[in-house]
Amino acid sequence: MTVANVWACWAHVPHGRPGPPEALATRGTAREVPGRDDRRAVGDITFDEPVNGVFTGGSREAYVRVIDRPAGRGCDAVALVCTEIPLLVTPGVSPLPRLDSTRLLARAAFDIAVGDRDLPAWRGGLVVG
Repeated sequence: MTVANVWACWAHVPHGRPGPPEALATRGTAREVPGRDDRRAVGDITFDEPVNGVFTGGSREAYVRVIDRPAGRGCDAVALVCTEIPLLVTPGVSPLPRLDSTRLLARAAFDIAVGDRDLPAWRGGLVVG
C-alpha cells in the first residue's frame, strides 16, 4: 500500500511534541494530526478503558467518528500509534486503512531477528534528513 496522506492517531503526545507526524514528513508523506478535542477524547478513552481491559461499543464509535473526519479530507490511512487503539479500531470498523504500529514493529523485529532486514541505525529521537 502506498500512502500519500496519513492521519496519525495516538493517545498521548509527550511534552506536546508531535513526534510521529514529523517522522512521516521526513519520508515525503503528507500528514495530519488530531485536533485538540480529538486528542483529548482519544487520550481519555485510551487511558480510562483499554489500558484497564475495558472495551465498549461507545468508545469504538467515538474512535471511528474521530478517524472519519480525516477520511473525508482525503487521508489515505490512519496510523494507530498506540498499542491499545488497534484493539478498539479493528479493520472491519475503521473508515481508513490502518497502519497498526504494534504489528508493524513486531514484523520489523521478526525480519531483523531472522536476518531478512538489517538492524536499524536509528537509536531514538526525531528522525531527520
